[in-house]
Amino acid sequence: MTSPQLRHASTDVLDIAYLEYGDAAGTPVLLMHGFPYDVHAYAEVAPLLAAQGCRVIVPYLRGYGPTRFLHEATPRSGEQAAIGADLIGLMDALYIQRAVLAGYDWGGRAACVAAGLWPERCAGLVTANGYAIQNIARAMEPARPEIEQRLWYQYYFHNQRGHDALVKDRRAVCRLLWQLWSPTWAFDDATFGRSAQAFDNPDFVEVVIHSYKHRFGLAPGDPALASVEARLALQPKIAVPTVVLEGAANGIHDVGGPAKDAGLFAGPRESRVIAGVGHNVPQEAPREFAEAVLTLVQRA
Repeated sequence: MTSPQLRHASTDVLDIAYLEYGDAAGTPVLLMHGFPYDVHAYAEVAPLLAAQGCRVIVPYLRGYGPTRFLHEATPRSGEQAAIGADLIGLMDALYIQRAVLAGYDWGGRAACVAAGLWPERCAGLVTANGYAIQNIARAMEPARPEIEQRLWYQYYFHNQRGHDALVKDRRAVCRLLWQLWSPTWAFDDATFGRSAQAFDNPDFVEVVIHSYKHRFGLAPGDPALASVEARLALQPKIAVPTVVLEGAANGIHDVGGPAKDAGLFAGPRESRVIAGVGHNVPQEAPREFAEAVLTLVQRA
């Protein structure tokens, strides 16, 4: 199979860099990475999908890799409305009317936002760890202590100390998160190093810090996205066909199985728990992730 092509597309606010695999006439599939990862999370998934005739698009999120803001005045927002709107904006720029959307972590959130607010654009959804649209109105309600301790990094990023740690040594911080969230994944230096290059984006720190402040109501959102955030505050149900994937060894999220977030899905939904896999589902279990996507491609 030929190597993926690095391409660029412009939305109103971003020059989005993305990898493209497969036949341009194939069923479109957009694969969205999370924090702190990059497009290499799909290095094995994307070729599997392309081999089945899919047109596979793997974008760098805002603040990662070669993706850049077009205007200095645009807020370096990492809020959920921003990454969801970026996904729809990329589809518009590529003249993709409808696609299967898949992701985990931030990328799963972007896909859930798009599926929840623009269901006509989503032929199917693969989301790792369930319904990922944040309920910001309830963000300050404490969870169980064992869950709270896993979220230390989010509280760290709320203050200047965490901000400065990312500026000083973002690789050390991010590598630790990889280890904690995927305790059974024996990744090597080269694997981490490939993705860590994406963290050198000049807006990485500001986008990350804003994301973790905004979700707790500690930072204002981009005014241009206020109407989108208002719709997300209603916790829209996801009505498109969905496959929820969970890693049984996830170091940050509890495994909920078929009952997890059930009331927030209004369409056909399948739950799959993958043994021995942590938070980074597509990179740790590429075949299982690809199979989930193909289930929805076949339906579409």
